[in-house]
Amino acid sequence: MIANLTRRALWLLLWALGLVLTACEENTVEPTRYGALSGVVRDSRTNAVLPNAVITTNPATTSFTSDAEGRFTLPNLAVGPYALSVRKADYKTETLNVQVAEGPATGVEVRLEKSTGNQRPNVPGQPQPAAGAVEQNPSLTLRWRGSDPDHGDSLRYDVVLYESNSSVRQQPLSNARDTSVVINDLKYNTTYYWQVTVRDKAGETTRGDVWTFRTKPFPELRYLFTRETGGNTDIFAADGLAGGTMLRLTTSAFVETAPQLSPIRDRVAYTSNATGQYHIYTMARDGSDVRRVTIIPVEGYSNNGLAFRWSPDGSQFIYARYDQLYRINRDGSGLQLLATAPAGRHFRELEWSALSNKIIIQTIGANVFDAEIYLLNPDGTGLAPVVGNLPGRLDSPGFSTDGRQIVYTRDLSGIDDPTGRQLNAHIFVQRPDGSGLVDLSSRKPAGTNDLNPRFSPDGSKIIFTNAVNDNISPPEVWVMDAADGNNRVRLFQNAALPDWR
Repeated sequence: MIANLTRRALWLLLWALGLVLTACEENTVEPTRYGALSGVVRDSRTNAVLPNAVITTNPATTSFTSDAEGRFTLPNLAVGPYALSVRKADYKTETLNVQVAEGPATGVEVRLEKSTGNQRPNVPGQPQPAAGAVEQNPSLTLRWRGSDPDHGDSLRYDVVLYESNSSVRQQPLSNARDTSVVINDLKYNTTYYWQVTVRDKAGETTRGDVWTFRTKPFPELRYLFTRETGGNTDIFAADGLAGGTMLRLTTSAFVETAPQLSPIRDRVAYTSNATGQYHIYTMARDGSDVRRVTIIPVEGYSNNGLAFRWSPDGSQFIYARYDQLYRINRDGSGLQLLATAPAGRHFRELEWSALSNKIIIQTIGANVFDAEIYLLNPDGTGLAPVVGNLPGRLDSPGFSTDGRQIVYTRDLSGIDDPTGRQLNAHIFVQRPDGSGLVDLSSRKPAGTNDLNPRFSPDGSKIIFTNAVNDNISPPEVWVMDAADGNNRVRLFQNAALPDWR
């Protein structure tokens, strides 16, 4: 009897424990799992990314906005299905179903269609310059008119510009509200093409027609000079008129100096120290097509690239290297030694006259104040003194247009400054035999030097540099009457070493 009761009690105890264990299993809580969504919003037609699109979900979470690259990320989303809603102004709202999985972000791409209410902008029109215009300045303003069928729609413009026979395109205007753009430094005598693209706030674009214009022919820039800009010396061309055309021909980091237009007016010669020594170069009159002429450099005491000149027919150059005078063809061929300077002397500045068929040339000793001027024949023979070693610095010999006079400068202060500084340089003209001496600088301002004289093409004027003798103030280019030095007129400020043809 007692044993039966014990077995019954044990069975009841086991049954109760089973109920407890079953209850525990039914009440176990599954942990929540998380994932993320990342994606990009694009225009369905153009494939362009769409920033500032608003992304929301159902079940609801925090809303997000696409960034400048159209991208968005929704972190910490419970694993499961979501309805993703994307909306943006001027686009149809797009809804898509996504399944968020645990682990790395689930990627999606959303493409929005433009709202049917928006219309494309009208084709840009009324170009200025007018299509096919000619004789345009190399600096000008491009203008056009733009409009949109949707009243009040804001428009933005892109402009592309390219020259004929070139695949290089400029984009002078991008994503701008302006209906004009200023263009500078175009090439002369060149046809240009340009096109305007207009875009409304919904991103709809319309391309305009391709318009053309042609710039004016290269102007007759008869004056050349050097100018120091930013601590460097470059070459400029100008027409000499107040407010007229001026063109910078060189822009390198080296010194370009002593510009000379060829007698046949096709190319500009100059010297540059781009190699570490001064060499002769030529370029087209607009500064393009640079060619090096010399292998043996233009060198010597106080030379600095000044000692060279065109031949009268423009086919050759003569130039000096220390005590040697060379002739060379304009293409760099045919180098020939013409003459050697007297013992202990070096050649420096020079000029070659067509009408007198003579070369005038300066020689100096180790000191620039030890200077003399000679004449010689184009074949290098017949070297003969014409101006002796006078007190004060003697420089820049040249011929009058008719070859009957010579011109040069001399510092009347008579000082021998080791740095070469001059205090009172005057311009003189005389006949080669020494007669007819005229001081053309009697009217120059005190404390200045008249330098680098050259006769005008018609022989009536002399162009020259006037510089304050402190060697700090910028020099200026002037002209005056060749007969008596009257009518001094300033042409260019911050300018030196003029040439006029």
